Amino acid sequence: MTITEFNNCVDLYADSLFRFILKSIKNEEKAKDIVQDTYEKLWLKVNDVPSSNAKSYMFTTAYRTMIDGIRRDKKFSDTQKAPEPFHTKHAQPDLKQTIEAGLSRLPEIQRSVLMLRDYEGYDYGQIGEITGLNESQVKVYIYRARVAMKDYLVSIENVI
Repeated sequence: MTITEFNNCVDLYADSLFRFILKSIKNEEKAKDIVQDTYEKLWLKVNDVPSSNAKSYMFTTAYRTMIDGIRRDKKFSDTQKAPEPFHTKHAQPDLKQTIEAGLSRLPEIQRSVLMLRDYEGYDYGQIGEITGLNESQVKVYIYRARVAMKDYLVSIENVI
């Protein structure tokens, strides 16, 4: 990969990479750090990664960096969780907040594959490359995530 191709990768994929990570971890500063780390790792391997594989390499690297960060944060955080937002009986819940609350209840791998498929628009093969899963595992995780989201969204507390 040449320097020009590297710069093109930055221009083409930085926003979608940032959105994917931000949607997964919901922390803008950490998402920026992960994207920066991803481009640093790509730069260190600029001679080894062909430009045709750069997008897959970056999303895979960002995903793994995000997972490592989540594991590190879980290890050092206290076991207290933030209280769940509640809605009064008369207040209509906000759709975006309800969806985000549903997504936050999913296991990390289900949330990631669902976001890659439905939010970023990747096909099953690309998601498999990014997450290190085979295509059938990706399909199973997406199915389970969609079922869990459906069950959460149609529950009586969250009916919109």
